[in-house]
Order: sequence, then C-alpha cells, then structure tokens
Amino acid sequence: MKPTLTTRTPLRTTRQTTESTSDIQEQIRRRAHELYEQSGREDGHELEDWLQAESEVTEPKAKTAAA
Repeated sequence: MKPTLTTRTPLRTTRQTTESTSDIQEQIRRRAHELYEQSGREDGHELEDWLQAESEVTEPKAKTAAA
C-alpha cells in the first residue's frame, strides 16, 4: 500500500490570531456604528447594535467554514 501525501495546514501564531481578531472587532465596530446611524442615532441600543453587527460580520465566515 502506497503512503498518501497530505497537505498540512499551517498553524496560526498568536500574533496572526490576534490580528485576525482585531480586524473582526473593527469590522463589527464599524457595522454597529452604521446601525446606530441608520436608527437615527438613538441611544440605548448599543448592545443590540453590537450583537446584530457581530452576527452579520461573523455569519458569512461561519457559512464558508461549514461548506
């Protein structure tokens, strides 16, 4: 039986992971601010805006990973 060749997935360093996390958090922050402005800059909905933004930003990545 011939051995099969496998391609190894490179491990991410802490720095790469931190940079990725920072990028995602920045995207979420920007989207949450857009939602805030779209709602007429109404205070008191920070958590809702953040959670919606987080869902929007991370959901496409989750679908891609599942595919």
